[in-house]
Amino acid sequence: MNVPKHPKIAIIGGGLGGATCGALFQQAGYQVDVYEQASEFIRLGAGIHLGPNCVRILNRIGLKQGLLQTAIRPAAWNSLMWDTGEVLFSLPLRGVAEQRYGAAYLTMHRGDMHAFLIDALSPGTIQFGKRLVDLEQEPSSVRMKFADGSGALADIVIGADGVFSKVREWMFGPGELVYSGYIGHRASIPARNLGQLSFEDHAKWWAPDRHLIVYFLTNRRDELYLVTGALEKWERPVSWTNSSQQELREAFSEFHSECQRLIDGVEGEVTKWAFFERPPMRPWHRGRIVMIGDACHPMKPHMAQGAAMAIEDAAMLLRCIEVTGPSDIEAAFRLYEANRMPRANQVQDLSRHNTWLRDPCDPTWVYGYDVFSEPLVEAHEDLVNA
Repeated sequence: MNVPKHPKIAIIGGGLGGATCGALFQQAGYQVDVYEQASEFIRLGAGIHLGPNCVRILNRIGLKQGLLQTAIRPAAWNSLMWDTGEVLFSLPLRGVAEQRYGAAYLTMHRGDMHAFLIDALSPGTIQFGKRLVDLEQEPSSVRMKFADGSGALADIVIGADGVFSKVREWMFGPGELVYSGYIGHRASIPARNLGQLSFEDHAKWWAPDRHLIVYFLTNRRDELYLVTGALEKWERPVSWTNSSQQELREAFSEFHSECQRLIDGVEGEVTKWAFFERPPMRPWHRGRIVMIGDACHPMKPHMAQGAAMAIEDAAMLLRCIEVTGPSDIEAAFRLYEANRMPRANQVQDLSRHNTWLRDPCDPTWVYGYDVFSEPLVEAHEDLVNA
């Protein structure tokens, strides 16, 4: 399949994966348009972990200084027993991650990270209010149709439109998401509501059927993010709903006293989110259209690697197009799948079991992964035809 020497790239979805993808491709000299269904971006109250495997890519885009000035470099990942607070495992991070894995480990506000990525794009790259409704492959391009009646053409379309991906639906049909059985509460805690903590930056309390995580969102240490996981039935036709501080208390009433203090410190909105999955799928492309991130491998958040996998996908996709040359996009997409499917499937499977960093282990295979220097494996026909 022949594509122009400098193909026009369209990215569906301007979230973390889509924005990173746009910045990487623009940095490499490609013409990029990002189509986002939202009318604007707002700073949603959610936190995010950025492992060294992800931060390495963000540094390549030029975000290193801004991230370090805004985010927290946690001293350690601390896993604790849910009722006694006994330390199960503590993984040193600050300073150690840079030396051992090649980049920092960060936690921060998701909105702050997204703002850095948007600023890394050329002005006018993002087109808001563009909800994709259909795709049509033409002999030398892809035609996109949007809900507002507009359309656009591109040489390559990258679906970065998340777990409810319209691009994935176009490829595979409207298959239903699988509810994992778990929900997660989300809430913020002003640091002024808390006294001395037993941990410095991050802690996760583990019980057999639920957990509670808390960590700082800014290097000012003025706000913490509380997120949980718990078994619960979910029969609502939506992916999230409002919750409450009282519901948090009831769900974690038997947890350690420090958890009770954290819950008491919650201010503002408390929400509850369902964790959805899809079984591994293949291929991730059809013709001139390809997917990254949750569009092709949605996963539970229990390794804090969902965004990282999308960002790795974007970097590997660009690398494979550069290796094969944009004149053979079919070969590029097959090479991309061969080098991303096994890793994404492995992380997706381990995330499902929620055991990551509970007990002593070596996380180098995750955090030490360098998408820019990892040896490429050869594409095989069965990846496309499976």
